[in-house]
Amino acid sequence: METATAVLAQRIGAVIRRASKKRASDWWYSPHMAATSSAIAERLPLADLILEVRDARVPLSSKYELLKNFPSPLRRIVVLNKMDLANSSRTKEWMRYFELTNCESFAVNSHNRESIKQFLNFLQAKVRELKKMDNSCSTAAIMLVGIPNAGKSALANSLHNIGRISAAEKGKLKHAVVSSQPCETKDISSLKIASNPNVYVLDTPGVLPPDISDFETGSKLALIGTLRDSLAGKKQLAQLFLSILDSGREYKQWENLSTSGSGRLSVDFREEYSGSSEIETRRKRQYPSDHTQDFIVQDVRRVLYESISSTCVNLRCRKEVLRLIELQLAALRKPFRIPLELGEEDACIRVSEKLLNLYRIGRLGHFTLDSIPNPKDIDLHDTS
Repeated sequence: METATAVLAQRIGAVIRRASKKRASDWWYSPHMAATSSAIAERLPLADLILEVRDARVPLSSKYELLKNFPSPLRRIVVLNKMDLANSSRTKEWMRYFELTNCESFAVNSHNRESIKQFLNFLQAKVRELKKMDNSCSTAAIMLVGIPNAGKSALANSLHNIGRISAAEKGKLKHAVVSSQPCETKDISSLKIASNPNVYVLDTPGVLPPDISDFETGSKLALIGTLRDSLAGKKQLAQLFLSILDSGREYKQWENLSTSGSGRLSVDFREEYSGSSEIETRRKRQYPSDHTQDFIVQDVRRVLYESISSTCVNLRCRKEVLRLIELQLAALRKPFRIPLELGEEDACIRVSEKLLNLYRIGRLGHFTLDSIPNPKDIDLHDTS
């Protein structure tokens, strides 16, 4: 019998497949995206280095289809961005896998200064190596390519900021457009990241493949936010995330948050026992509408932990897992402070939206969704 996760992934994947086949979106491989693909393809041979930016949570599902005809592995590096959101041990395994398949890779967190410094030093060494091979000292161009929402623009901005500081350059900083929504970068932009020799990164818009036929790939890309939530539905995506959480071990680290059935939220304790002015002042600075605050995140984790650990659910029984997920979505209304007067359907959508956001920013654990295949089964230089 198929697991709940497999069934939910198939449902979402089928929706994504139909949407891609019918172009059921004003941004899925639109004329603008097709023109962008042509512009990128024309510039690829001119770049000194190609950085294929993938999402570390889905190192294989986030591959960039336009590179399948790119001939030179020496000038191409797979960048596993958002490493802070993925399982660190699994990322190391993926790095070893890429090495086994003769594909150079580098894992990075575009929002971490030290991580960017290490990456910049790596890139400068690569550029010097390439220039030595070409016997050239000219300006180097590094092209960032990838699917939407892989973090290319954030990575370009961070490299630009750190690079200018390292080179002690003055002048107004340029910035590539960064958004949590996919397909917000519209044009190819250039940002300087190093001097002696001068090195520029070309930030390009994210490009989706013309269609996504594989159900599993489509569901994973939808879950991490590569595709807009309106395609698959927020509730359906939240259900998929909960099925993954329920069947894994990530939730067990929240055991210390359990209130042993008291039914109270952490904010309730603050309100009842706030005896000092310091605690009272801190309480007043809490905003229940902001679900990313620590005290709300803690309550969400506690509810999820207790819902999983206190029920004897057979994870192999699809119906039992789906029933647990419905109970979790209902139970999460309290920690998310959803107004009681809100209708059941609207409340569920609100919970799903907040839950997905916490997952995507790493507040509910670190998940790597792609399994590592046998190196004999796939050639990463053939991304078709």
